[in-house]
Amino acid sequence: MKASNKNWRERLLGQMPPKLAEEIDHFQTEIELKKQGKIDDRIFAETRLRRGAYGQRYDNGQRHDGIESRKLEYPSDLTKGPGTMWDAPGMLRIKIPFGGLNAHQLEVMAELAEEYSDNIAHVTTRQDFQLHFIHIDDTPDIMRRLAAVDITTREACGNSVRNVTACPYAGVCPDAPFDVTPYAKACAYFLLGHPDAQDFGRKFKPAFSGCAQHACGLTNIHDMGYIAQVKTENGQEKRGFQFFVGGGLGSVPQNAKLFDEFLPEEEMLPMAQAVCRIFGRYGEKKDRARARIKFLIKDWGIEKFKEEVLKERKVLKTDPKWSAFLDETRKEYETPLKAPSELDLSVQSDEFKNWYKTNIYHQRQRGYKTVTIALPLGDITADQLRRLADLVRKYTHDTIRTTVEQNFVIRWVSESDLPSLYAELKKVGLAQPGAGTIVDITACPGTDTCKLGISSSRGLAESCANDWGSRAMSSTRRCRISTSR
Repeated sequence: MKASNKNWRERLLGQMPPKLAEEIDHFQTEIELKKQGKIDDRIFAETRLRRGAYGQRYDNGQRHDGIESRKLEYPSDLTKGPGTMWDAPGMLRIKIPFGGLNAHQLEVMAELAEEYSDNIAHVTTRQDFQLHFIHIDDTPDIMRRLAAVDITTREACGNSVRNVTACPYAGVCPDAPFDVTPYAKACAYFLLGHPDAQDFGRKFKPAFSGCAQHACGLTNIHDMGYIAQVKTENGQEKRGFQFFVGGGLGSVPQNAKLFDEFLPEEEMLPMAQAVCRIFGRYGEKKDRARARIKFLIKDWGIEKFKEEVLKERKVLKTDPKWSAFLDETRKEYETPLKAPSELDLSVQSDEFKNWYKTNIYHQRQRGYKTVTIALPLGDITADQLRRLADLVRKYTHDTIRTTVEQNFVIRWVSESDLPSLYAELKKVGLAQPGAGTIVDITACPGTDTCKLGISSSRGLAESCANDWGSRAMSSTRRCRISTSR
């Protein structure tokens, strides 16, 4: 069924969560009211942003795709630049908690990119997807098709709790005391639409990390960060987290402050709720430049902030959801499709060895590897997504995730399958080496599609990657490089 088909609501009604289906119906009604001039521009902007629908720019009628500037088709001259009209084609952001996906979801993403967008799905530095050149009239049907496979765009943008990110190696990292995946998932869905997380001055970004030794989770630059910890009490091992608050980047970067050296796992959700309530109540609302929680903590100091949050925690009414998920955390979140095996690297080609050197992560589970698929500029085509879905089914139990480096990782690949997986990835242009090196550059859209952009971030990223490529690959030093607006 193509974008022109208007029967998606009826076809998918029984496949969507009823509450989410109702909310999408409401959003479609709001679009119609906006067309009739019955909703103020500012109010509708907040409505669509909370649904993940952004405006985008069309400067000079061109977009740089990392290779060259290409002409864009857009309705009229009124839709160029920062003043783009509200109903011009825009961007839709799609939340992927902790980056976790399955093959069917990849196929749906491929269909949406092909039918509604420019055939490209873009992976973001928050493990989300973005589709560009989406018409606002098509967003309700896109949202329904996503909801039918357990994906939402709700609160992917706006003054809300954004996507909850997590280390892509959670559960397979040799240094992590336990898998933070079910905790990140529980946090994402507990805060999604929660009444105590609806009155922020600006966005709020949580993150989870499985260990303190590696920066994969980037918890120190987030509004709220959890790092897995264990300690022994009365002869029993107890799970918890180092709990951080108030990190952020932007024009005033700030490291997150340690709130609690060991927050017990059962306090993870109620403490998140208490922090959100304090931020909503006392955070800046008028001056958007200072409307992040890091400024509240800077003004108060971490001790006063902690005092207020702990007072708020004491008055919270007990919620069964705080602990309902804990039993799931003791179960294996992922299992392999195939038995473990070993690979004789010495008999492989130099090309394969080069890719193996940079794109293979050694899991703590013997006989299994995690494969990184490096995406230049974070972009992947619809056909590549479909082929990736096939490979995920063939080699794993749907164990694929997006990463904050704008890449994919396929987890739980049996070692002896690596050469054949590499060959199949190469056929569809997904076997680029250099993951985690200086040529694996992240980039925001910049002036290509962002109304606030002042530089061509994607063009710069592509230029840097090409210029540094041959020199960097000889040493394969791991680092994180980003270009921004």
